[in-house]
Amino acid sequence: MDVEGEIRRELRAAADPARAPGQQAYMKSAMPFLGVRVPEVRRIARAAGRPLKNPASIRDAAQRLWETAEFREEWYAAMALLGLPPVRGDLANLGLIEHMVRTGQWWDITDELAHRLAELHDRHPELTAALVLSWCRDDDLWIRRIAILSQLGRRDRLDRDLLASVIEPNLADPDFFIRKAIGWALREYARIDSDWVLVYADEHSLSPLSRREALKHLIALTAPEGPR
Repeated sequence: MDVEGEIRRELRAAADPARAPGQQAYMKSAMPFLGVRVPEVRRIARAAGRPLKNPASIRDAAQRLWETAEFREEWYAAMALLGLPPVRGDLANLGLIEHMVRTGQWWDITDELAHRLAELHDRHPELTAALVLSWCRDDDLWIRRIAILSQLGRRDRLDRDLLASVIEPNLADPDFFIRKAIGWALREYARIDSDWVLVYADEHSLSPLSRREALKHLIALTAPEGPR
């Protein structure tokens, strides 16, 4: 079954040449765009991949599409294939996820794949905890970023100790994308346990960016009352 071929045909049929230059400029991408919105890319990828029931076949299709991509939407489609039910949360995805992050080298790739890691945390918490504890000290900033963001969406299932542990080696990192990730991860958890995040922010030397992001929705809770 030529899943990659079908995805490519559908993406080209949905292309909007007027939109493509703006997408490429916004993403600062050397790879051109077709001009297809991300939700539509995901729909196309899932529809094409749905007949595949074997996890290995889905991974193979995703890898082939990734390696031969001419347009960035093909990368997005390859990542969407890894979210299909038969392969979601499969430990065998880890090698491909890492490869995509290391070769994609940008926030749109890393942040999308963080959701695939969150699914793996749910199913294989000990193994994936050990992995992100290694990744959070990696030389590649995008690998460090995905380690920090790897629990996005886990809500009350989030491992607070693990979150703190992956943030700690990166607290002094001056890179914008690392500081933003720290703040984002803390802000998301603040929706579940604002007290913990407030204490964490008080006890650690967060960068101004990380602190601002972490406490964005908590300012009203922490600000002193004005005169009545």
